[in-house]
Amino acid sequence: MKQSLSFRQDGTFTIVQFTDVHMKSGGEADDRTLSLMQMILETERPDLVVFTGDVIEDKHCDEPLQRFHNAVSVVENTQTPWALVFGNHDTEAKLTREQLMGAATQYEFALAEAGPEDIGGVGNYVLSVGDVNGNVAASLYFFDSGSVSPHSHVKGYGWVGRDQVAWYETMSRERTQSNNGIPLPSLAFLHIPLPEYNEVWQQEVCYGSKNERVCCPRINTGLFSAMVEMGDVMGTFAGHDHLNDYWGAKHGIRLCYGRATGYNTYGREGFAHGARIIRLHQGKSEFETWIRLEDGSSLTNQPEHQPEYVHLY
Repeated sequence: MKQSLSFRQDGTFTIVQFTDVHMKSGGEADDRTLSLMQMILETERPDLVVFTGDVIEDKHCDEPLQRFHNAVSVVENTQTPWALVFGNHDTEAKLTREQLMGAATQYEFALAEAGPEDIGGVGNYVLSVGDVNGNVAASLYFFDSGSVSPHSHVKGYGWVGRDQVAWYETMSRERTQSNNGIPLPSLAFLHIPLPEYNEVWQQEVCYGSKNERVCCPRINTGLFSAMVEMGDVMGTFAGHDHLNDYWGAKHGIRLCYGRATGYNTYGREGFAHGARIIRLHQGKSEFETWIRLEDGSSLTNQPEHQPEYVHLY
């Protein structure tokens, strides 16, 4: 029987976001990544762990399923429920998304699901967080943001399809109706950032670092617009761009990057590895977030960035 998620007696629910773990073929880099994850889990003692893509670098793994096992076992061993979405590197060569999801769902504390077969991607699903009385008090949405563009005439990375957006709208609408017409406080997780991550940096006050361009898709299928209209999602959490860790609010939704976790991929000197931590509070449409770094310290107040463009309306 799969684990159920619920707020603690003190009304909190804490999530650790590991992103871009990039397990490869063993060695010092993999070991450092696993040690970092272990330290963060021991420090934060979360109620849920979310891997936001690129748990493994499939193309360069000697044994992809074994390397995936090494990563998720760090969480399994703490008996902490965990979920995941796929990134562009998880299934780029040796494994399919169906195969990797099939492996993931066999773990005792895994809550990931393959999701509907009639929409794009593998791993579109929603989890519920219950209150102390067992009623649904919050929703967590997970989206497969794809890999590379499926169209030769469109360059760049993949995107959340319009059918996935429609699925989200249906789920959100049903949950709002079941909650007496009041949208449930919700979060959304995906690997490739939405185009609005670029816009929020340009147009709004943000907090954190942007050390590389936003590698978002060139197609905008309206997921962010749908979230604004549905009124439930308070924050989105992405990875993909290892040198970005900022967040900013646009139309009432906080667009957040995680902090790259894995040592087996590109980084930048002075930009420490770590994880983003998210804390929900029962009955409140808000959340706290901070970054736990490799030296054990927490980064709660990130540097402020003023927008590049002035609003004319």
